[in-house]
Amino acid sequence: MPRAPRCRARRPCLAPPSAPAACPGLSAAVTLPRARGGAGMARRDAAALALILALLTVVLAGAGAGAQRAAVEDPDYYVQEVWNREPYYARPEPEPKPEPFSPPLPPGPGKEEREPRPPEPRPPKKAAKPKKAPKKLAPETPLPGKNSNRKGMRTKSFEKAASDDHSVPVARDVVREGCPPLGLETLKITDFQLHASTSKRYGLGAHRGRLNIQAGINENDFYDGAWCAGRNDLRQWIEVDARRLTRFTGVITQGRNSLWLSDWVTSYKVMVSNDSHTWVTVKNGSGDMIFEGNSEKEIPVLNELPVPMVARYIRINPQSWFDNGSICMRMEILGCPLPDPNNYYHRRNEMTTTDDLDFKHHSYKEMRQLMKVVNEMCPNITRIYNIGKSHQGLKLYAVEISDHPGEHEVGEPEFHYIAGAHGNEVLGRELMLLLMQFLCQEYLAGNERIVHLVEETRIHILPSLNPDGYEKAYEGGSELGGWSLGRWTHDGIDINNNFPDLNTLLWEAEDRQGIPRKVPNHYIAIPEWFLSENATVAVETRAVIAWMEKIPFVLGGNLQGGELVVAYPYDMVRSLWKTQERSPTPDDHVFRWLAYSYASTHRLMTDARRRVCHTEDFQKEDGTVNGASWHTVAGSLNDFSYLHTNCFELSIYVGCDKYPHESQLPEEWENNRESLIVFMEQVHRGIKGLVRDLHGKGIPNAVISVEGINHDIRTANDGDYWRLLNPGEYVVTAKAEGFTSSTKNCMVGYDMGATRCDFTLSKTNMARIREIMEKFRKQPISLPARRLKLRGRKRRQHW
Repeated sequence: MPRAPRCRARRPCLAPPSAPAACPGLSAAVTLPRARGGAGMARRDAAALALILALLTVVLAGAGAGAQRAAVEDPDYYVQEVWNREPYYARPEPEPKPEPFSPPLPPGPGKEEREPRPPEPRPPKKAAKPKKAPKKLAPETPLPGKNSNRKGMRTKSFEKAASDDHSVPVARDVVREGCPPLGLETLKITDFQLHASTSKRYGLGAHRGRLNIQAGINENDFYDGAWCAGRNDLRQWIEVDARRLTRFTGVITQGRNSLWLSDWVTSYKVMVSNDSHTWVTVKNGSGDMIFEGNSEKEIPVLNELPVPMVARYIRINPQSWFDNGSICMRMEILGCPLPDPNNYYHRRNEMTTTDDLDFKHHSYKEMRQLMKVVNEMCPNITRIYNIGKSHQGLKLYAVEISDHPGEHEVGEPEFHYIAGAHGNEVLGRELMLLLMQFLCQEYLAGNERIVHLVEETRIHILPSLNPDGYEKAYEGGSELGGWSLGRWTHDGIDINNNFPDLNTLLWEAEDRQGIPRKVPNHYIAIPEWFLSENATVAVETRAVIAWMEKIPFVLGGNLQGGELVVAYPYDMVRSLWKTQERSPTPDDHVFRWLAYSYASTHRLMTDARRRVCHTEDFQKEDGTVNGASWHTVAGSLNDFSYLHTNCFELSIYVGCDKYPHESQLPEEWENNRESLIVFMEQVHRGIKGLVRDLHGKGIPNAVISVEGINHDIRTANDGDYWRLLNPGEYVVTAKAEGFTSSTKNCMVGYDMGATRCDFTLSKTNMARIREIMEKFRKQPISLPARRLKLRGRKRRQHW
């Protein structure tokens, strides 16, 4: 039996002639005349009927033509019309085929709008589960949608629900496409777009209900680890205002991040609205759908909506929670914003890029293929090599970019970027792959800045130091990996903190006043226990150490994720009883400048209006921080690099979201592109030169000391050196074993480019004597040993 259509005052009635009562506004004008006797009467009735139908046809044609013209002129006409008049789900589709689902109308103006009474709570096992079970993390099985590979997927829940009466019109033959996250984790959704029914305190407000947000150590009133409702009842909710019509497709939830408490939601309902007053609950047939939530607090759980819902607001209504806990949750919403050409605000704030790069997440095999493509595009300036293998046998590939790849040019500094020490911090890895593409393209295009950088610098890019961990994170996907999946190596080691602790050796020697006789202030030797096979050292760590000992790096950056800040050494506190304490190096002024050079050119790091990622506000130091004042770390890559090699190393945290969705990569590239280039250019700041003997031969391993800075560096095998310094005048001394020292005043200017400061050393008298004796195959005489020998002989004669 066909359903009698509803009629609205502003639309012409489309009721069939057999249902005149359905259109009371037109009943007097268009009600068919009753049959009467006589042929004349029949002719008059037929004429009247023809006239009425003609008038009705004209009215309908005019209205239909106007709507059709609007739809042709603007493809988003129906979206705009719905937004101006009434909720999307309350309006039938204009097209008769395919037939849309008829949603329930919101309460009329004469009826009191009251929030419906929630049903009695039901445990997740007994509740009506979604047609498709929620996807929990399974590293061995890739989860659809998180790496943008959901296109063309048809789900059982979608096909089944398409035959039911749902509150959103969707055609039966539509193939579902995956939608990206709205941006709760990446902070694209602001705090003002998050609302909740109640909260326990400010630190547990709706603004803390973001996926993977981390609590502070003290879990205080400002920075806690979730949204937690003020009461535990069925009337609690948290909602997101997308600020535009959005096609919502799924919800991802987590419990509360806490060291002490266990709080999570085990089931919930999903509601949508266009005005935040009238809400429609996602249905499962004729009843409200209950989605299964979390079974613990850290592993994210994805629930896809059986049918996409188009609205502006989405609300999560918890129905049950952990028995011994409270209503607490973190979440992310999957949705596709609908185009709105009339909204200038959204068009103005959309981030675009003009760089033609491969913006996607790359598996290990795809990463190798991309490196090969870059090498084939720029064979004259690129070289692919590996520094070793991972625990699982995957090669640790690096790309060298230089005008003479494969060789160290005298006087040309060496620079490196390392990414992926934590396998789940994927953004840095993808930025490195984008950077190598960009440098190749811009070099071929003749970009003067890039050409000069490539010709004057030997650049090394190691995009994935922990490929084993990355493969685990890649299988989980950008939203379902949680905070730590893939962070460690295959054998459970955190590479970033796996280097030898040389800080303690240095500081103990300084406390004993043994500097520099016993322990130098640079090139501190690695302890023997660390080199043993039984030491808990990852093979990836040993590969990096050998790589850094082989190549005379001057400056380096290791890219990490989960924050927006640049951290500089020391990373370890000097006081044993403290966990946070500023521990500056002798080159603190240089490190602060290097950190600021990256942060100040990043689009967001120094933005005072930016919301903190988790708990720390780094704006007081302009997006930079001393590592030890943030949190102490023993055996970090930064400290090891500074104390064991010439390289000044910094940690660059490139984003709040460790593993952003693929759709966010162009924006993240724009955020970091200029910073990545500017930081590389800093390798040419300070002084450089050659240390040679009187014959012009370079002296390797010569020590370069700067007055007032208790940290030296050494020359490379060819006698060339690079010393990073800020602008100013410095007294520099070069010394080497067997040579007399030499001192010069060297001026560092503000213009980019290192100041040339060469040294020529002459041999000492003892060195000359040794050289002459060796030339005539005689052993040089050691005077102290000769005296002792003569004294011993006299004593024996005396006895």
